[in-house]
Amino acid sequence: MNTGPLTIGIAVALTLVAGPLWLGVTGLMQARRVSAAAVPPPATAWNWTLTINSALLYALAFNLTFFIQELFLVLPKALTPGLRPTLFHNNHTWQGDNPLANLLQGTGALAILLSGLVCAVLLRRGPGRSLTLRLFLVWMSYNGIFQSLPQVVVGAINPRNDVGMAMGYLGLTATARTLAALVALAAMPAAALWLARPLLNLAGNPACTASARARTRFVFRVATLPAVSAILLIIPFRIPREFVEVVVVPAVVTVTGLAWLQAGAWRVSGVKPSGGTGCGSIAYPLTALLILLIAFQLILRPGIRF
Repeated sequence: MNTGPLTIGIAVALTLVAGPLWLGVTGLMQARRVSAAAVPPPATAWNWTLTINSALLYALAFNLTFFIQELFLVLPKALTPGLRPTLFHNNHTWQGDNPLANLLQGTGALAILLSGLVCAVLLRRGPGRSLTLRLFLVWMSYNGIFQSLPQVVVGAINPRNDVGMAMGYLGLTATARTLAALVALAAMPAAALWLARPLLNLAGNPACTASARARTRFVFRVATLPAVSAILLIIPFRIPREFVEVVVVPAVVTVTGLAWLQAGAWRVSGVKPSGGTGCGSIAYPLTALLILLIAFQLILRPGIRF
């Protein structure tokens, strides 16, 4: 009897629901233990420009990462004899046949995982870069990781998933698929909690990170609220297509990592804010997002054959 799907289902529930819930409740209890006699940190004003910038940059990073995935699903096929792929704004397809086609269905997830890791490396060299660029790198790293790792989990259960097709070509056993899914699940909270520090480093006012409650509030303002709001900005890039691909996929990618990022913000100690006193105009990320939308709908939507 194959118990892999049941094991993965339990691991998903523990990792994506119980884990962040426990961490968040623990943080709340820790905050309540603070002495009532303690002098509260000074209140900080809500920087709406930074919140809006973050939403625009999240939408930009999500769609760029998705484009990288589809591009690297198409390019290997274009170089494979017998395959003639077509790239669209929200998908790809191909004509012809080659035994390698199933294996090449895994190249997109691999490409965006690598792009996320590269951005994470660049993020470590954050000081000296502009706040907007560092925030963009946070979201590129986030999307590279959280658009790729869930595909491994789904692929371990669904052989028709892109990564599942690659696993089938490689002849992975049910045990190997389950192990791959568990490793991917374990990497998700680790990645989200790691990203909390560079995100908190964007704070320009030390009061924003002076306490557990302040750090939780800052992450909500700069990450959670903007990313959830950005789902509405992502939808126009993905239509027309079925509801699951247009709405559910962006929502899952967003919630999967943000649950850990928000729940674990309180525990990040020793933060050294280096974001400066403000952030750039929303004009640049808004313009970039509009240009990308035009490219998606006017150039990629009809399809580009390779």
